[in-house]
Amino acid sequence: MTPSLTTRSWQQQLDFDQRHLWHPYTSMTDPLPCYHVKTANGCDIELSSGERLVDGMSSWWAAIHGYNHPRLNAAAHQQIDRLSHVMFGGLTHEPAVTLAERLIKLTPAGLDRVFIADSGSVSVEVAIKMALQYWVGREQPQKNQLLTVRGGYHGDTFAAMSVCDPVNGMHHLFKHALCNQQFVDKPRLSFWQDWDPAEEHQLRQVFEQQHQRLAAVILEPVVQGAGGMRMYHPNYLRVLRSLCDEFGLLLICDEIATGFGRSGKLFASEFADITPDILCVGKALTSGYMTLAAVVTNADVATAVSAEKAGGALMHGPTFMGNPLACAVAAESLAMIAEGHWQQQVAQIEQQLQQQLNPLQQLAGVNEVRVLGAIGVVEMQQPIDVAAAQQLFIQRGVWIRPFGRLLYIMPPYLIEPEQLSRVTAAMAEYARSVSA
Repeated sequence: MTPSLTTRSWQQQLDFDQRHLWHPYTSMTDPLPCYHVKTANGCDIELSSGERLVDGMSSWWAAIHGYNHPRLNAAAHQQIDRLSHVMFGGLTHEPAVTLAERLIKLTPAGLDRVFIADSGSVSVEVAIKMALQYWVGREQPQKNQLLTVRGGYHGDTFAAMSVCDPVNGMHHLFKHALCNQQFVDKPRLSFWQDWDPAEEHQLRQVFEQQHQRLAAVILEPVVQGAGGMRMYHPNYLRVLRSLCDEFGLLLICDEIATGFGRSGKLFASEFADITPDILCVGKALTSGYMTLAAVVTNADVATAVSAEKAGGALMHGPTFMGNPLACAVAAESLAMIAEGHWQQQVAQIEQQLQQQLNPLQQLAGVNEVRVLGAIGVVEMQQPIDVAAAQQLFIQRGVWIRPFGRLLYIMPPYLIEPEQLSRVTAAMAEYARSVSA
């Protein structure tokens, strides 16, 4: 008789996992090693094999307040005793109302219509639908393509994939099945370079030639995440906002990765002092407690989308839209963000990352070091052996998940300096080991 999973040892569970469970971007026939987690608290992840690891990833940008936070735990416990889920069609509840109210207060002025989605990818799908329905409502249905920059990443669902990098991104296998969107070269100037007005030239040409069929521009403001961890000049975003206004396009800012302080600003678009027409947030929205995202837009977009000629309603309605349990945790996470402690925390992380990572720029195996807010990137000259690198990191008591040539971290905001030093020391050891 086969024992149930609840009575199997963690080693047996790992064996089952390897044979039956898919993990993100991992082969089913030749999977990367997987480590069994027992518990997590603060910035520490405890493995069932006994190791305690300082988390350098915030579980892919999400766990900004760390793990097992008493305030977020209390919000979840209190809500689950009242109502874990109810359909959002025709019904509403206090957690959704509170979440929307707090989100509106945090986002730029004028963004005050909220769609609560399931995940970051879904929020991008919804934002794209909003943009397309907007122009149907404005009686210009020919404006039905998106413009974006190469090197971007917006999620794994089909509309989201269509605005990811079509050649060098993770979704090139599906390019023949995706909508045909318009792409321009990735921003040329980094965040720290002097601005060159010539950067506007290619953008203006595309707008002049294509604006009649373009519905919106979508991009990650200032920081391109999974597409390459690049930080580009804020003036590029200012130019896009100006061109969208001049030629009649909507601007969608995907702040799923950068929202809620990660870049050093509450939203990365604040570096450019612009307001998008549509804003996508996710990941840190619940501080990693459960999946939730939101799309926030303005009254003009909401009115056009709701026009009778556009169908009379936004054509999207997930089963778990407005899930009360997730909304309650998200509302409490936003309350913590609104208290402002993240500003000093992120500034301290940025300073320490600059001090401890910038010297690695001199190593032969390192191409570039980039630090912005609570984001630290060491771009290597050669692809990283992920399995070997993670084995080293676990031996050093840290959790880092590289990809491609990128050794990068984005730790929880409450990480202590000593903990962060352990993470950066492990990064330095790996970088030196491949530079010898």
